[in-house]
Amino acid sequence: MERWKVMIADDEDIIREGIREAVDWADLSMEVVAEAEDGVEALEHALYHTIDIALVDLNMPIMHGIDLMKKLREQLPGCKIVVITGHDEFAYAQESIRLQVNDYLLKPADPTELTQVMQGLRNELEREQQRHQQQQQTSKQIVKNFPLLRERFCQEWLEGNLSQGEIEEQLHFLQLPIRRPELLGIIKWRWEVQNPGIKENERQLYLFAIENIAIELLSEYPKAIFRDSSGHIAIILWTSSGEAGLTRIEQEVRTYLKIAVEIGIEHIEGEISELASSYRRCRVTLSQEPPLSPLVRRAKQYMLEHYSEYGITLESTAGILKASPVYLSRLFKQELGTSFGAYLAQIRIRKACQLLNSTDLSISEIAEQTGYETQHYFSTSFKKSTGVSPLQYRKGVLPSEGSSS
Repeated sequence: MERWKVMIADDEDIIREGIREAVDWADLSMEVVAEAEDGVEALEHALYHTIDIALVDLNMPIMHGIDLMKKLREQLPGCKIVVITGHDEFAYAQESIRLQVNDYLLKPADPTELTQVMQGLRNELEREQQRHQQQQQTSKQIVKNFPLLRERFCQEWLEGNLSQGEIEEQLHFLQLPIRRPELLGIIKWRWEVQNPGIKENERQLYLFAIENIAIELLSEYPKAIFRDSSGHIAIILWTSSGEAGLTRIEQEVRTYLKIAVEIGIEHIEGEISELASSYRRCRVTLSQEPPLSPLVRRAKQYMLEHYSEYGITLESTAGILKASPVYLSRLFKQELGTSFGAYLAQIRIRKACQLLNSTDLSISEIAEQTGYETQHYFSTSFKKSTGVSPLQYRKGVLPSEGSSS
């Protein structure tokens, strides 16, 4: 059984002895663990033993009782303090009340009254202990249920059922970044077509494995991975640098699980509450687009990982992928509706927009990091794509319609 630790601080031996003998401490589940005859000694004992109750005389040498109580309040805020003093002065009582002293008794302390005060403090300490244990248990339960709570919150967020204030409050509570995400991904597995006879428990195991692959590939980025209302795997990323990891999921799933999944990726813009719009666009795109061929997926992945390298071309990429440049070019046009060069330019300009928005890098440095040989060529390409120069974009001039950023 736990015993509450008590300290008696008084400069007179006979007073300390009288207090010690006046109460049946064991009957109250208490123990006098320290006695002190001055304020400095009392503070040392209090901190060493982490006392629960301090019986303090006001008129002590070296450190006055009021000063001692101030330090106890600062360093042991949960400690209960009872003032026992012969100074029946209202000024002391006022200061004691300001310091939230639990009780105020005059010398000589009446044993019955002192016992009643100690009983009250014991009951208060036990109630506080119970509340603390309940809070700890609740906190553990909440942490244990974080994945489920995050999933429910994100589903509501994607459905557009929350206000901006509610979203920010939940992001804080669930320990997610309190800002607009930059990327949304949806993983779709057409299991009913690929594996029509699969059992439900096997399907869930596959989905769990897909989620694990996604978690591993995106381990370094702030994210939320969960099932949406349709059972697809949704991924919210708070940094656009995770895009290459997103696109690798298809290849890794095919390699390790021997099944094919499709991933829709949407860049998020606007307010934090507008994620639902990006989600709807991503769902529509994913439902309309036919699955990409493995070669085009690998080409897209290579471009996302190497766009910063000057000199990347259709021919060099086809060579690395061991494919015919003519065949790769034709597939790109058929499946993505654009040429290899135009798609690479889209990636580079989009990355440049992100760097212009989020860094203080010079235009020349951004040109270099996005794969352009010269600043002039970069600026020309940027303005052709967005309708404004890189400097204007950084200053907040809105791109013209049709911008690829």
